[in-house]
Order: sequence, then structure tokens, then C-alpha cells
Amino acid sequence: MNTPAPKAPIKDLREGIELLKQQPGQFVSTDVEVDPQAELAGVYRKVGAGGTVTRPTQVGPAMLIENVKGYDIPVIVGVLASRTRIATFLGADEKRLGQHMLNAMEHAQEPEVVESAPCQEIVYHADDPDFDIRTLLPAPTNTPEDAGPYFCMAVLRGTDPDTGQHDVTIHRLCVQGRDEISVFMQTGRHIGVMYDKYDAMDKPMPITISMGISPVEYMAISFEPPSTPYGFDELEFAGGLKGSPVELVKAVTIDEMALASAEIVIEGEIQPKIRVAEDQHTNTGFAMPEFPGYDGVANPSLPVIKVKAVTTRRDPILQTLVGPGEEHVSLAGIPTEGSLTQALDNALPGLVTNMYAHSAGGGKYLGILQIHKRDHNDQGRERQAAIVAFGAFPEMKHIILVDDDVDIFDTDDVLWAMTTRFQAERSVIPIPGVRCHPLDPSADPDFLWTNFAHGISTKVIFDCTVPWALRDKFIRAPFQDVDVTKFLPDWPDDRT
Repeated sequence: MNTPAPKAPIKDLREGIELLKQQPGQFVSTDVEVDPQAELAGVYRKVGAGGTVTRPTQVGPAMLIENVKGYDIPVIVGVLASRTRIATFLGADEKRLGQHMLNAMEHAQEPEVVESAPCQEIVYHADDPDFDIRTLLPAPTNTPEDAGPYFCMAVLRGTDPDTGQHDVTIHRLCVQGRDEISVFMQTGRHIGVMYDKYDAMDKPMPITISMGISPVEYMAISFEPPSTPYGFDELEFAGGLKGSPVELVKAVTIDEMALASAEIVIEGEIQPKIRVAEDQHTNTGFAMPEFPGYDGVANPSLPVIKVKAVTTRRDPILQTLVGPGEEHVSLAGIPTEGSLTQALDNALPGLVTNMYAHSAGGGKYLGILQIHKRDHNDQGRERQAAIVAFGAFPEMKHIILVDDDVDIFDTDDVLWAMTTRFQAERSVIPIPGVRCHPLDPSADPDFLWTNFAHGISTKVIFDCTVPWALRDKFIRAPFQDVDVTKFLPDWPDDRT
């Protein structure tokens, strides 16, 4: 497409924080002591978690907890819990983030290996008798029912033992002991495929866990298939998004690379043949809150990472998120928007002008497609677009189709279209018996007997577009377009 190369204005988390401090309403901090066990998430729930978090909540600023009870390390939460902040980090249009990220694919850059890095300024070896990751790092719990403390913004990097290909993925990590962490790898995730090979050979898998990396790198790493197939190194994509190569550094104790800009790196090996219950020490039955807004069920059998070392910057910052909040929507939803934009444009060029992975679906379940019908031949293709989206992203459950005069990011406008351009008898298209996502509690035979197994769901298309032949009867009231700043000079540009 010959589009200009992206160029992010930041290179690491610290530069991101400084940039947020310059933006009104995007950053707050407190020096009041906060307990990492449930209280920290409870505070941020009201400050800025948003997403599917139990109300009251809101999309608010990122928050730095300077005084974490029992620790010398501060915790930052909510860095990516806002499209506005992500647009600031990427130097992009807030309503075109998916397209901006997709553009970066054309400018991918291979990572560079450096000899020394900030993430290794301080080294803690696990064979030191005083080493205990539970007292070293303030891993929070989201609720009192969590299986244990979790690292929630943890980027695992591993290598395929057969091909030498690399992958970086965010996984759920629960601290299980002084040098043990359980790892949840959903079926099909690339790190999990690599681990299965090591497990079959009865060999430990070297792994690095980088936390507190550049917000730009986090966004790139969250891209999923079909845009990033097995063997594609998302760090190349991150280089394209940053406008410069991602820097890697050789781990201190294992044969693997870590992200050089990280605040904290855990080095370890995923053990073969060993499994533990996620809640083995608490027996709560729950893991942690997941993106649909419910507590996830504790997994009874998870692989274990044996920690070899922890390396950090001087005065490191631990980064975390609130499980079902807007931060997950950003990490899951915006890459989904990019992937689906690519798939839809390939299949139906020019028909879908924009796409929003809505917060109510955690960035995965609910998609809103903006349709531009050009003539009578496009009538019916809007529904084909929804089918393409379901095929390209199987976790999507509901698709709402609207015309191009509807703001897909304004839920009131979308519901207006559903109210005035929708008749359930002709506008609801159910597709029963399709596998969706295992964390949807309604995708179960107990909820609907025709869901013959857990994870089976009825996908639905809600067609809120005007039939081409009736388009002249659905023209919105034609208000005069004016420049409000002529009358109110301080009026924000994004409202004009």
C-alpha cells in the first residue's frame, strides 16, 4: 500500500509514563500505602479499570502506586487501559488504531541483540538461599478469591526446539513458591505448541518473562493469527510499529533472549511432565477475573516454571492490569481490529470502512462493522462481511453491522441504529453450534441444551444497515456543519 512508516514517540515504559504526565487526565499517583492483595485492584477498579469490571468503574487514568505494602518496588496499573493513551503512545488516530498497527506490518524490522541492557542492572540468582520471588516482587491479586498472586503483564519468549523460530506471548502466571510459577497456555497458543515439543522430549523449555516493557511492544505482541501465524516473530512487527528495531539481550542464566527495555525479567525453565493445580495453596476454585467479567476457574493441571534468576533495572516498576478491565480490551481488541481489517479488505475490498472490537465483549466477543454500500450489488454483502469476520477470528460471538453514517465508537449511536434500522424478524441471523470461546459462561449445555459441549455457542449477526433500496428514507437530519472554536476557542478539537 506504500503507506508512511509508523514512528512511535516513546521507546520504553518510563518514557511512556513521562509522556502521560504531560497529557491532562491521563496519569495519577499515590504515596499512600496500598496492599497488593486485592486492595490495589479494588482501588483501580474505581479509578480507571473500565471494561467489564463490576460497576462502579470507569475508563480513567493510569495509576502509579508508589507505596506497596511489604515491598520497595512501586506498581503501575492501567497504562494501556484507554484508546486515547494508546493513540498517544503510537502517534496514531484514536479511531484508526487497528489500521495503524496493520500498516506497521509493512515496515517490520528484525530485533537487534545488544551486549548489555537496563533490564540486567541488578541480578538476583534463585540459588541464593535468601531468594524468594514472593517477597522480591509485588505480584498483586485482583480479588480475595484469586488462586494466588499473579503477574498479569508478563511477556514470555521461547524458541521452537525443531525450527529455531521464536514467539512472544502474554500468559497468565500464578506465583506458586519461592522459585516456582504456574503458567496457563490456552490450546493453540504458540508458546504452548513449543512447550509441547519440549514436554514430549522430556526436556525443560528455557523461557524469559519480560515485564514493564514499552507500551508499543505490548500492543504488537498482542497481535494474533491470522495476521501473525506460527513462526512469525511479533517483535519484528513491534519494530515496525516503533520505527526502530526491538532490542534483545541474552539472559544471564539460560539460553534465551529477554526484552532489553523491560523493568523486570524472570528467567526460568518450564518443567516437563510436572503439573500443579493453579489454586494448590488457596483451594478457592478460582483463578483470577478474566476478560468476560467473571472469575476464571482455577486450572487443575498447569505446567510449572522453575525460576533461575530475576533481573531488573535500578528502581524497577512492576506493571500490572485489572483482569477484565479496559486494558485487556486494548491488548486483545485493537490487534483484532487490525487483523479483521486485513481479512475483510482482502475478501470484500472497500465494503467495511472501519471496525471496533467493543469493550463489552472484552475486545474479543463483540465486533461492530461500519459498512459502506456503494450500489445495489453490495446489498447482502454486509452479512458476508460478518461471516468473514467470524471465520477470521473464531472467538468473535456477536457482530453488529451499521451504515457509514453511524459512529461505531459511540454505543448510543450504534443502539440508535439498532432501534431505527433493525427488525428482529429480518435483521437477526443466528448461527448455532459454532465453537467460540471457553470463558463465555453461557457457551455451555447447562445454559442452552443445544450447546452440546462447553465452548459451543450461537454466533449472531445483527444487521442494523438500511436496505439499499430504502436508503433515501433513512437520511439523518442535516444539521449545518460549523466550527465551534469560533464561538468557544477552548472547545476540544475532538468534539468539533
